[in-house]
Amino acid sequence: MGKLYQDRHWSSEDGLTLYFRDYSGPEGYAGPPVLCMHGLTRNSRDFAELAEHIAKSRRVIVPEVRGRGQSDYATDATTYSPAQYVADMEKLLDQEGIGSFIAMGTSMGGLMTMMLAAAKPGRIKAVVMNDIGPKIETAGLSRIGGYVGQGRSYPTWMHAARSLASVHGEAFPDYDLEAWLEMAKRTLAVSQNGRVSYDYDMAIAEPFRQPGNVAPADLWPSFDALKDVPMVLVRGELSDLLSQETVAEMGKRNPAMTSVMVPRVGHAPTLNEPEAREAIDALFAKV
Repeated sequence: MGKLYQDRHWSSEDGLTLYFRDYSGPEGYAGPPVLCMHGLTRNSRDFAELAEHIAKSRRVIVPEVRGRGQSDYATDATTYSPAQYVADMEKLLDQEGIGSFIAMGTSMGGLMTMMLAAAKPGRIKAVVMNDIGPKIETAGLSRIGGYVGQGRSYPTWMHAARSLASVHGEAFPDYDLEAWLEMAKRTLAVSQNGRVSYDYDMAIAEPFRQPGNVAPADLWPSFDALKDVPMVLVRGELSDLLSQETVAEMGKRNPAMTSVMVPRVGHAPTLNEPEAREAIDALFAKV
């Protein structure tokens, strides 16, 4: 069976060629597309299963931000910031003539969702936020800062999988070796020297570790731009980045939000879990 998407590209203001998967959806579909935005060190493969599922009824666009996957690496590492990623997304939306859309954001992609909402309120018709909110817990940021940009490579996929298990095992205590291999193939790629390496520019770690560069200081006003927008908030039960207190406050501020907890999972759920998939399907049935 052939792939269900087209490999497409767009250009940033500073001349980078950026990549996205374009799942056209049903023939003649003219509704708002689903824009899927990945996390800090991830890429379009994170959404592969879910995008195929959603594309049965809607167009799905899955971009890779600069420095990840098949998108160009930046020559200036300071442009690895959420503000620049959002500016790049705006260029993609302009290229495709998209005035309104459904946003799906994992971790950093959720931050981008809130920032896009604040920039032009009203254009986002529904949201899936995956294990992220306006308040980010410092424990989670410290953990991410401990591994991002390490630049490790491995001789085989099995070595890569075992390394991921050693780093992320507390967040996914029920994963078996097959699940770790699957995660490895979403997160890493075979490099030109034949070794298995992380599929992102190690330079993204430089601005990440600088104070204030992870996200705007106060994202609550950006989240408030999504008030009354139908939303599913997915949280991993073991998450160290999104607290239950933040989830509760988000629910108070957006009465149209439904929260779902994925048991025995930390940061971040894959969105392929039955609890997450059921909630996402229910949201889309209403939009």
